[in-house]
Amino acid sequence: MKIAIDGPAGAGKSTISKEIAKRLGFIYIDTGAMYRSVGLAALNAAIDTTNEDELSRIIEDIDISIKNIDNTQRFYLGVDDVTEKIREPEVSVAASNVAVVPAVRLKLVELQRRLAESSDVVMDGRDIGTYVLPNAELKIFLTASVDERAERRFEELKAKNVDTTFDAVKNDIIYRDKNDSEREFAPLKPAHDSVIIDSTDLSIEEVIDKILGLVKERRNVII
Repeated sequence: MKIAIDGPAGAGKSTISKEIAKRLGFIYIDTGAMYRSVGLAALNAAIDTTNEDELSRIIEDIDISIKNIDNTQRFYLGVDDVTEKIREPEVSVAASNVAVVPAVRLKLVELQRRLAESSDVVMDGRDIGTYVLPNAELKIFLTASVDERAERRFEELKAKNVDTTFDAVKNDIIYRDKNDSEREFAPLKPAHDSVIIDSTDLSIEEVIDKILGLVKERRNVII
């Protein structure tokens, strides 16, 4: 079974998807972390993350790998563990920029589809239900108000001792929403058959319960 969870930045996709996968015994695939890894690689190479020609030139040489260590997904660029580094605000913006480049998306979508071929998966991102896994048995579009998403992300970054402000995080989210929604190739939008969940006034557990209920309906999975 394939479960696609899409939505804008800060909607809680990763947190929800990880827990859904854990409870179902599925594999969780964090596609956003893949784009963050490409964004970090571009920053490390001093490449303008809006330069499509430069990004198209280097994408085939970027070595991204995912390892499960102590039941946690770790992301690597070459031999370097970048799991924490890719969550920094500067990398968030870079990820949104590189994600509009067709060559980048084609490279990563190929990897994402390959990962989903032979396993039950929960995959989250921006275009999973519309483009990456259009035949997923369950598609969720998870959203929340801009202020709520900014507050969640700000608290998450504070807990990791990242030096930022609420306004900076909010502006980053607004920028990414615009970038993701207006890109020409596979823009952020709900799939026609997705279930939209607004989590603004819902707890994590309430969102999880809603999704697990939908899973039961679709596949009669025993949870």
